[in-house]
Amino acid sequence: MALTESTMMELGTLAPDFALPDVVTAKTVRRDDFRGQKGLLVMFICTHCPYVKHIEKGLASLGTDYAGKLGVVAISSNDAESYPDDSPAGLKRQAQTMGFKFPYLYDESQEVARAYNAACTPDIYLFDKDFKLVYRGQFDSSRPGNGVPVTGKDLRVAMDVVLRGEKPGSDQQASIGCNIKWKS
Repeated sequence: MALTESTMMELGTLAPDFALPDVVTAKTVRRDDFRGQKGLLVMFICTHCPYVKHIEKGLASLGTDYAGKLGVVAISSNDAESYPDDSPAGLKRQAQTMGFKFPYLYDESQEVARAYNAACTPDIYLFDKDFKLVYRGQFDSSRPGNGVPVTGKDLRVAMDVVLRGEKPGSDQQASIGCNIKWKS
């Protein structure tokens, strides 16, 4: 496992467009499907990364707690040939087992991950109602083995600020996890 930090895309960056299949419903989900929402959360995750496994129940809770309040999507961009657990079937199992209430999209070409400059799983991006980046960074300070409870505090605070129509502060901590598994 290669420990990797998120690249911390510049705040104010416009959310790159996407149109990807949902592994559960097989419907194509687009960035613009979330126009009119108070914000959009885009999370790059996968099934096999221990950092994602560590917070996946917290991700499911967050999805439930914020359903209908702002847009939420998860995307997996890992090379499914080299990492078969990250195939659409494996992602669908994860989504159903965890009870994810948000679309879980598969980025087979990895073009969306490159457009977001995603580097790790989890890699988290929160955009305001105009699709401008207002938060990028960690879910919370919990990591496998550090004894800190998984709460999603950092992301939840940012989401609550966005729901009030405000911008989170710029003092944000990078997410840390496994590197995205790029195709050769």
